[in-house]
Amino acid sequence: MAHRKNEDWDVVVTPAKPWWDLEFGEIWRYRDLLRELTMRDLTAIYKQTILGPLWVVVQPLITSIMFAIIFGLVARMSQPGIPGLLFYMAAIVPWTYFAAVITKTAITLQFNASMTTKVYFPRVIPALATTASNGFTFLVQLVLFFVFAIIYRISGSYAWSPGPELLWLPVLILQVIALSVGCGLIVAALTTRYRDLSFLIAFGVQLLMYMSPVIIPLSKVAPDSKVRFWLEANPVTPIIEGFRGALLGTDMNWGTLWYASAVSVIVLLASLALFQRAQRNFADVI
Repeated sequence: MAHRKNEDWDVVVTPAKPWWDLEFGEIWRYRDLLRELTMRDLTAIYKQTILGPLWVVVQPLITSIMFAIIFGLVARMSQPGIPGLLFYMAAIVPWTYFAAVITKTAITLQFNASMTTKVYFPRVIPALATTASNGFTFLVQLVLFFVFAIIYRISGSYAWSPGPELLWLPVLILQVIALSVGCGLIVAALTTRYRDLSFLIAFGVQLLMYMSPVIIPLSKVAPDSKVRFWLEANPVTPIIEGFRGALLGTDMNWGTLWYASAVSVIVLLASLALFQRAQRNFADVI
């Protein structure tokens, strides 16, 4: 029987590609799968729940109200002159997205193990689907912030007036996406081999919130404090402070965004390379 040439087949299985080949073309080719997995994640989260999609707005709203009462009114940690609800919502929305992408991406390959071990597709697709589904939630919650800001302005209780800093918002969104995807892919690559790492990641992300200016703004920390040093070393800090500066006009050293941008790009590229290298053994260890 004559042998068929490689070009006669739809898919040709070849030896593992080098780690620097990130297969962007393959991701685009399987964009339909990415869309389907994204829609599956969106519907699965709120299936058989009482409030359904309303949880998208209920969660950050309740959290912001609690933070505004406990840390704003009682502990006096919020910015004077700014409603505590808006002050904390401006930080909770990007932080929630960052934390959700990392914790959910950590288990996405295990969750899709049956598909991963049976059919071929770029293994990064489930992780990107998790990022995209949480991105939709992030955008809805960001719109919720603008709704409440407009309500405050109309009611006359707070004269919300965004300035030119708002133009930085697209940059900040790209930064939080890049950093979230990068950290998430690193975690996903490691948790396929070390399952208990997913529990450590969930706990670590909770602790990281206290080393980020979500609760305590950077302006409330003494410049010579050791705590401030670690806060400023955290690449999430300029992003959180940037969201507050862009949305509320609070003081922000916009020059520090270069640090967050550099770390985000480095982490993203390193995570793609690590993921590409680790995926050779995914089917054996999942």
